[in-house]
Amino acid sequence: MMAFLGIGYYTPVSASSEKEVTLKLIETSDVHGCYYPYDFIRRHSVQGSLARVSALVGEMRKTYGNRLILMDNGDILQGQPVAYYYNYIDTTSVHVVADMLNYMHYDVATMGNHDIEAGHAVYDRWVSQCKFPVLGANIMDVKTGKTYLPPYKVIEREGVKVVVLGMITPAVPSWLPEQLWSGLRFEDMETSARKWVKWIQEKEKPDVLIGLFHAGPEGNKLDNVVENGSGDVARRVPGFDVVFMGHDHVRTCQKIINEAGDSVLLVDPANMAKVVADVTVKVVKKDGKVIRKSVEGKLASVDRYAPDEAFLKTFEKQYQATADFVSRKIGRINKTITTKDAYFGPSAFIDLIHQLQLDITGADVSFCAPLSFAAEIKEGDIYVSDMFNLYKYENMLYTMTLTGKEIKDFLEMSYAIWTNQMKSPDDHLMLLNEKDKGFGRFKNPSFNFDSAAGILYTVDVTKPQGEKINIRSMADGTPFRMDKMYKVAVNSYRGNGGGDLLTKGAGIPKQDLAKRIVFATEKDLRYYLMKRIEEVKILDPRPLNQWKFIPEKWVEPAAKRDYRLLFGEDR
Repeated sequence: MMAFLGIGYYTPVSASSEKEVTLKLIETSDVHGCYYPYDFIRRHSVQGSLARVSALVGEMRKTYGNRLILMDNGDILQGQPVAYYYNYIDTTSVHVVADMLNYMHYDVATMGNHDIEAGHAVYDRWVSQCKFPVLGANIMDVKTGKTYLPPYKVIEREGVKVVVLGMITPAVPSWLPEQLWSGLRFEDMETSARKWVKWIQEKEKPDVLIGLFHAGPEGNKLDNVVENGSGDVARRVPGFDVVFMGHDHVRTCQKIINEAGDSVLLVDPANMAKVVADVTVKVVKKDGKVIRKSVEGKLASVDRYAPDEAFLKTFEKQYQATADFVSRKIGRINKTITTKDAYFGPSAFIDLIHQLQLDITGADVSFCAPLSFAAEIKEGDIYVSDMFNLYKYENMLYTMTLTGKEIKDFLEMSYAIWTNQMKSPDDHLMLLNEKDKGFGRFKNPSFNFDSAAGILYTVDVTKPQGEKINIRSMADGTPFRMDKMYKVAVNSYRGNGGGDLLTKGAGIPKQDLAKRIVFATEKDLRYYLMKRIEEVKILDPRPLNQWKFIPEKWVEPAAKRDYRLLFGEDR
């Protein structure tokens, strides 16, 4: 696309007397399609939303005027059907997200991994339609060696020079197929920050330096890449006054001390536009130089703000277009299904997806996990909106080749992060977080709890990883062989190495995963699931009952206990 020269202009304060300027910095992050105060999937009103943020910002601008700087920190193009509609259905109108953020007068934004997930056609269109820069200092254009997006933005407010440096988690290739980010390379955040902070300090000489990073604070690694490097950058790269974070959906507001002994504010408003990061920066200048500076932050709830009526009226047409889209009937289902059942054995919900994946691909085996903790599709007519419950993300569908042993080892890891190794009948069946056991929280993300279809197997929850899985045969009764190569249906997140089940579990080197892919759909899996349901017309989902936990005398009472602990109701 473009390289960024980073040119800014600064007019120093001419008066010799002190001048204090108070700036208000507002950040949204991980909005995930929550633009309206309405959930198009479950068909009810919700808290949060850009409509409420618009009301909050409108009120604050009465006090601060142009001293308010409004920022978004990525993952805004995915989540609700309205995002899907303007990503893939209506591709000729101005993208609703560009339209809304322009209307709200955002000053700057960053790209998130779920924005990249939408594909080049979507995010390139969105970026081109935004009237403010979408930043990406560590997103490199492979052909030019330059940044694919502007690395930073210079903003001047009443003689105060603010520079915003934007970055994304570099772990994108660990989750997404290359076709979605073709031609790009994602640099380590700390490496990129050191380079750009030096440039900014020398060329721009900012009064305030802001980090706008779509990454959480903790430096965990995926494929030897630091996924959440915001905290490391704040500590190890001196110069930042504030680091706005995102990606991890964890509310944070704290000050840390960097290696130079200076204070840096770390703040993260989490997701769904329920709160915003609200930071006040006071700068005192004399003779053009900063002599004092203070930074204070908080997380401000938008709940007390009624949705901005002018915002809703402006985007009423887009609301109605989405409502019409999700209201389209695509079939019927003969019974209510829920992901709640999927954690304790074969379930109608997950086995419906398994069966559809096998039908679409013709694979021998299907892998699938519950992508939503407690999703439900009720008996009766099925609408487009239900598909966002059935399948949460815009993954594509792959057919890959795995040996029988790799299939077994994949499942060994999946059930090891899913289930507790029971030592007695009184133990938990599920592997829970010890700190949050009273709240029934899983220790690991449930979207990595893959079961299989196409094979008959048992899971012995008294055994350690490596000894849990006993595959008796293929589903049709033919022998299952460890040395045979099978065709396996998986979503693109898993097929690209997401969750480590193929790499650490099955033991396939990350660089070899692409070689195992023999088929990939052109469109997202949800699209093909919708088409398949329209063909079938009436779904009669039932558990395939191709696997079970053993020993059953221990498992059955433990499952009842853990179900109540997790969901507050009897199974």
